Amino acid sequence: MAAITQMITQLARYEMQSGMETRALEAFKTMAAAVKANEPGCLLYAVTRGQVNAKEVYVYEIYEDQTAFDDHRRTDHVREFRAAMEQYLDRSVFNIEMVDEVAGFCRGAIEEMSGQM
Repeated sequence: MAAITQMITQLARYEMQSGMETRALEAFKTMAAAVKANEPGCLLYAVTRGQVNAKEVYVYEIYEDQTAFDDHRRTDHVREFRAAMEQYLDRSVFNIEMVDEVAGFCRGAIEEMSGQM
């Protein structure tokens, strides 16, 4: 019987600085594309923007295991993203949380969902 590995799920909430929204969103899009292209251990990487507060950005990430998450954190694109975010985000208002899955599902590949990602 194969060993069961626990997926790693991270939820982050950021707030963009006024006047830096366009640059911040471009950095988030660049990051998402780099993760997709270079990290097969990342199962989901979704960047969303608040509808009530359009300065809020939420990033939901799922990795197949701790190794995939650790590998993600060591990539050049993460280092570059962090440096860019120092310029574009309000560092006094953010939260990064590791979360445990309780319930849910994904009906299909995100790329196939109408109007998503």
